[in-house]
Amino acid sequence: MNVTVTTAPLLTDPILTEGPIADRARHLVPHLAAGAAEADEQDRFVAGNYALLKQAGLVEAGVPAELGGGGASIRELAEMLRILAQGCGSTALAFSMHTHQVAIPAWRWRHQKLAAMEPLLKRIAAERIIILSSGGSDWIGGSGTAERVEGGYRITARKVFSSGSPAGDLMMTGAVLQEDGADHVLHFGVNMKAPEVKVLDTWHTLGMRGTGSHDVAIDGLFIPDAAVALKRKAGEWHPLFRIIASIAFPLVYAVYLGVAERARDIAVEIARKRAPTDDTLLLAGRMDTSLRAARLAHEWMLAATDRNAPSEEAVNDVMTGKALVTEHAIRTVELAMELAGGAGFHRRTGLERLFRDIQGARYHPLQAGPQARYAGAMALGQDVARIF
Repeated sequence: MNVTVTTAPLLTDPILTEGPIADRARHLVPHLAAGAAEADEQDRFVAGNYALLKQAGLVEAGVPAELGGGGASIRELAEMLRILAQGCGSTALAFSMHTHQVAIPAWRWRHQKLAAMEPLLKRIAAERIIILSSGGSDWIGGSGTAERVEGGYRITARKVFSSGSPAGDLMMTGAVLQEDGADHVLHFGVNMKAPEVKVLDTWHTLGMRGTGSHDVAIDGLFIPDAAVALKRKAGEWHPLFRIIASIAFPLVYAVYLGVAERARDIAVEIARKRAPTDDTLLLAGRMDTSLRAARLAHEWMLAATDRNAPSEEAVNDVMTGKALVTEHAIRTVELAMELAGGAGFHRRTGLERLFRDIQGARYHPLQAGPQARYAGAMALGQDVARIF
């Protein structure tokens, strides 16, 4: 099926390609914002904005400098995404999926001395390829089927929530293999240009409409044995997930923090045009208090990542922070709508789009129930793997 995409915006100034990535992201904000409403209204993937991200050198920002990339830290990448979200939440959220798929192998290369990560990282830096994640459909249980054939596996699957799929070059995904009476999940990369792989036009949603998070159908794709990076038991809380959770979610939730910050700024701009009342002072104060709580919670997530020690405790800290960012970022945008009054209900202010976009914070793993059970298991000294 045809997937609708945006074209690159017309630029009146050159793209900033050097200096701190936060500065480059800030320079892009007005360009990203220019087409955000149109992408939202027409369910168009923000392909044009991806072109700008590539020009600015942000695609390879997380690749170690020794391998040809920007050498950005997790904190620097989170700041980049938070800033980008103030221009276009959809662009930032889709790009966070690529960003964490770069940051994870970069971390493993640096801290685990895993040389197997090098070819991928060098390719990202040299070719500026876009990496996709199918984590929304492959978290613990995996999805799709892998059939054993000579020399490898035949993969059939439908991957949902594949953010950035129209621009993707390589999807990091998996499939379930039935073997010896048990289900196992194989992890591998999928060439998005393969004829057996198709992006389906399925992303028609409440918010984050420009992310292009369509379903991806894989129909009989051959994956050789050598291309399987990991084999684990289906449903297993594998140690790799400690690394994924500790790195990916502080990056993804930097986006939602940025959306909340932008909503706050719009509401304040609107409210300052009116004479203040006790009610507006109260709303503004509650809004800024909620935003401060979201910022503190996100800092808690980053502090867990800073320890560079993925563990059950680190996952608990990150996921607790994630739950708090979700709660307070959503509340911040709700209060921004109230503070803006009737003006916030109009599309032209952008607040109603931010209100819809922020709802996406609810749906990434671990969702509210599993996160609370994980925290409860940690508190009571129980096996956290039992919750999955």
